[in-house]
Amino acid sequence: MSGHSKWHNIRLRKGKQDAVRGVLFTRLGREISIAAKSGGGSPDANPRLRLAIQKAKADSMPADKIKNAILRGTGEIEGANYEEITFEGYGPHGVAVIVQCATDNRNRTVADVRNIFSKAGGNLGENGSVAWMFNAPQGLIHVAADAKDEDKLIAVALDAGAEDVKAVDDGFEVYTSPGDLPTVVDAVSSAKFKTTSAEITMIPNNMVTVDGKTITQIFRLLDKLEENDDVQRVYSNFDAPDDVMEQAAS
Repeated sequence: MSGHSKWHNIRLRKGKQDAVRGVLFTRLGREISIAAKSGGGSPDANPRLRLAIQKAKADSMPADKIKNAILRGTGEIEGANYEEITFEGYGPHGVAVIVQCATDNRNRTVADVRNIFSKAGGNLGENGSVAWMFNAPQGLIHVAADAKDEDKLIAVALDAGAEDVKAVDDGFEVYTSPGDLPTVVDAVSSAKFKTTSAEITMIPNNMVTVDGKTITQIFRLLDKLEENDDVQRVYSNFDAPDDVMEQAAS
């Protein structure tokens, strides 16, 4: 598991998601609107929208907010026109960072992200400067550790189109192509396996191991990025022993 995935797990376990709880529905709503705009307002015919709605419901987003986000995306009610922007840069110790944003004001977002990097001891790079350190986007489903029948999980996931299933410390990871992710999520859930998250992610293929002092600086950068309203997802390629990461998060 890469460092940024461990960081997410630590935040969730220690309650550090509280800092970004206020922007959660904004982030979910923007993803729903963008998905509806690009592929239409029917979740049955739009896999990206179906996945966005599933995530919103899992995070207790009210049904009326989900509906309004869809209608904004399809243009049936007035709303901001969001565009997707991806930034690439370097954090402390030269770790690679990719930041995916959805914004209605490009200039504001560029300035905000640049400022966050600068204050955390990093800097933005050109497009393509760090993307080569990551695999192509993949679907990733986390299945809870209480899944009893690993063989059944593997069979269900692979039959639905998954590419791989791996056992990890806190459960199982199911890997898919981005397009197959909603279908595999539906199949795994229908088979009564508890999915704790499902997302399109970028997995690093070139890891940078860092020490405790650097981890603290990296956490500060990632936290500030996650707290920004325009930021949808953050990926990085750092890694460190679990005990070092736990201590830095304390």
